[in-house]
Amino acid sequence: MRRRGFTLLETLLALALAGLLMVALNTFIFSMGELWGRNTDLRLFDQHTRAVTRFLEHEFRAATRPPAGTADQPPITVKDIRTQSGGTETLVTFELFDGSRVFNWPGQPLPEVVCSLAVREGTGLLILWHSRLEKNFAEQSPRETLVSPLVTAISYDYYDAGFRNWKNEPQPRRNTQGDFDAPQRLRLKFIYRGRSQDVFVVLPAVTQGVPAF
Repeated sequence: MRRRGFTLLETLLALALAGLLMVALNTFIFSMGELWGRNTDLRLFDQHTRAVTRFLEHEFRAATRPPAGTADQPPITVKDIRTQSGGTETLVTFELFDGSRVFNWPGQPLPEVVCSLAVREGTGLLILWHSRLEKNFAEQSPRETLVSPLVTAISYDYYDAGFRNWKNEPQPRRNTQGDFDAPQRLRLKFIYRGRSQDVFVVLPAVTQGVPAF
C-alpha cells in the first residue's frame, strides 16, 4: 500500500497557519507585558501602603505588651514633643521597651525608646525617638527616622459609644479636664502620582500577660 505524503500546497497552508498562530501569540504576550508594566507603579504603591500599615500595627502591639504597657499607665498617649527645629508638636507617643529595627543608633542600641509619630509637609511620615537611658533624654530633642515619604497627612479617629459612630479630627482632642485623649484609630493619607489612599491603623489596648506567639 502506497503512503501518501503532504503536497506542497498543504505544507504551505500549514506554515501559514503556524505563522498566524505565532503572530497572535506574540501580540498577546506583548500586550499583557505592556499592561503589566503600566500597572507596576500602582501595585508597588498598594504594597507600600500595606507594608507601612503592618509596620505601625506591629510597633503599636509591641508598645502595649509588658513591661512597656501596663493597665495603670496608658502605653499610647498624646503629648507635646519638642522637635529638632526647636518647636513643639502634639503627637501620638508610645514606648518600645526593646526598641525597633528601623532605628539607626549612633552607638550601642538602648531599650526603653520613647517614640512619636509626625507628618511633615514635603517629607512624609516620621518616627521621632530617643531612649530614656540616654544622658540628655530630658533636654535633647528626639532623633527623626523617615517611615514613608508618601504620607501627606495624619488625622485621628475617636469612637462615640453613645452615638455609635466615628468622628475624625485633624488634631488630637482634649477632654473636659483639658488633657489630650488618645484616639482609637489613626488615619494616614498616602498620595502617589495623583492617586490618593486612606488607611486606618487601629491603636490596640493593653495586652496582659505573655503573648500567645
